[in-house]
Amino acid sequence: MTAAGPAKTHAMRALIDLRARIISGTIPGGTRLFEVSLAEELGISRTPVREAMSRLVEEGLLERARNGGFLVRSFACADVLDAIELRGVLEGTAARLAAERGADPQALDRIKAILARLDACFGTRPEDVDFDAYSEQNAEYHAVLAGLSGSDMLRREIARVTSLPFASPSAFLPDRNRIGEFRLSLNIAQAQHHALVTAIEAREGARAEALAREHVRAARHNVVQIFNGGKAHPTDVPGLALVID
Repeated sequence: MTAAGPAKTHAMRALIDLRARIISGTIPGGTRLFEVSLAEELGISRTPVREAMSRLVEEGLLERARNGGFLVRSFACADVLDAIELRGVLEGTAARLAAERGADPQALDRIKAILARLDACFGTRPEDVDFDAYSEQNAEYHAVLAGLSGSDMLRREIARVTSLPFASPSAFLPDRNRIGEFRLSLNIAQAQHHALVTAIEAREGARAEALAREHVRAARHNVVQIFNGGKAHPTDVPGLALVID
């Protein structure tokens, strides 16, 4: 193993550990973090800790403090809604360009295969949904969708906004214990997945864009419900522990 090997491994371990603690709220928003103390806590050198923290700045979970160190970011409810809205705009643009430019046939085959796997997650009874498989395949669907336009810039910007946990495609899927209650909304989301691919393949740019943006509206609606006294609590959703109102 090269000298860079252990450093990369330590940086990844630090990244995963810090990200999990920030998203869960174990490290609250506004907390100031320092390389030295974290390196000592994790039992590694400062270099991989610095690399991990720089990555979390790129993901939007940390920001650099004026007098040194890093601050865990806090978000308002409006920030969450704006991040989801931005994802809708970007994914809508990607879908429109994919339709107008013509998506790569192999990429279309790949996303159709994902659709089939998503279909297979649904059983005959309302509560018969393979939640873990659906969540995984839903994330994969949106990752492939982001690349259908062939635009690396769009793909990067979509990855940037979805790195915020509350803006990811699976952030507001229902809890696995309440699948039956949300089966209808999942069916609608899956129908939109199919319609979106059909519109892209038919080169219907305006329809593809509208479908992609409407698809994201469900997540926005769920956020509003959560903060307006819905059944779910903000701390039940990854990343919402960072939201201050």
